[in-house]
Amino acid sequence: MMNQKNLKIQSPKNEYETYHMSTRKAGVIQNIKKDFKANRELYYISFIIIAYYLIFCYKPMLGAVIAFKDYVPMKGIWKSQWVGFKYFRDFFQSPYFVRLIRNTIWLSLNSLIFGFPAPIILALLINEIGNKFFKRSIQTITYLPHFISMVVICGIIKDFTSDTGVINYFISALGGKPVTMLSVPKLFMPVYVISGIWQEVGWGSIIYLAALTGIDPQLYEASYMDGANRWKQTIYITLPGIAPTIIILFILRMGSLLNVGFEKILLLYNPGIYETADVISTYVYRKGLLEFNWGFSTAVGLLNSVINFFFLIAANTISRKVNDTSLW
Repeated sequence: MMNQKNLKIQSPKNEYETYHMSTRKAGVIQNIKKDFKANRELYYISFIIIAYYLIFCYKPMLGAVIAFKDYVPMKGIWKSQWVGFKYFRDFFQSPYFVRLIRNTIWLSLNSLIFGFPAPIILALLINEIGNKFFKRSIQTITYLPHFISMVVICGIIKDFTSDTGVINYFISALGGKPVTMLSVPKLFMPVYVISGIWQEVGWGSIIYLAALTGIDPQLYEASYMDGANRWKQTIYITLPGIAPTIIILFILRMGSLLNVGFEKILLLYNPGIYETADVISTYVYRKGLLEFNWGFSTAVGLLNSVINFFFLIAANTISRKVNDTSLW
């Protein structure tokens, strides 16, 4: 007797949908083949790029499974014992948890509040300069710190902020008391943020200067005929003109909000100022590479990345709903 469950009766509507889907699928494959023949070189180049990202960016992500295992190098990743969320619980119960979260958020927010608008302001100021030589000189001078090695940058910062450094020289001249700034916990954040602005403000302004060149000059001419001064032109023409660029860069910045400058902090801080300088990334470094606790270190790093991903999704969603500008 024939099993009734195996009977599949296709209605005319389902037959039409099946035919339509198969036709569309065949059409897509045919278009891809046709496009491949026409742009063979571009496909070959894209294969290399895709292979690069698969091998060097996506394959290492499999190592994140260490966060859920008692990793033993002799056993390898897959033969090590599963421990579930043990390392995450250990991190939440760690005596350093509050300090790490507080310092990371505090440094990130201050870098965002003071560091993000700085390139925009610099780009607007450079855009107002009429003399081309002076304009290019300012751009070159502000770009330079970006190309200096982080080790050299941190060496300069340490020299400038030492008790015999340039900054303390001016403080002494004004009647203040010189102090080694990187030995005072409350001064670490201003030193970190201000030095970050100095290092990246010129490089960050490049994108905004490029966006400024895309604004139609006729808008400025029309506003000038209507009596608008430079300030009003900036408010009503320039800023709205570069607003999409600002929003996109802000969304991207939110995706790395908690990734404060790991190398810079590692080179600048010392145990005496851990109370305000120690952040998640430096803690991960100490636990993973100095104490060989790879599982715990990976768990903390993974948690940090998940939070960053959440910020990116939230910022992109809010931006899409508010002003129709988003990454996707």
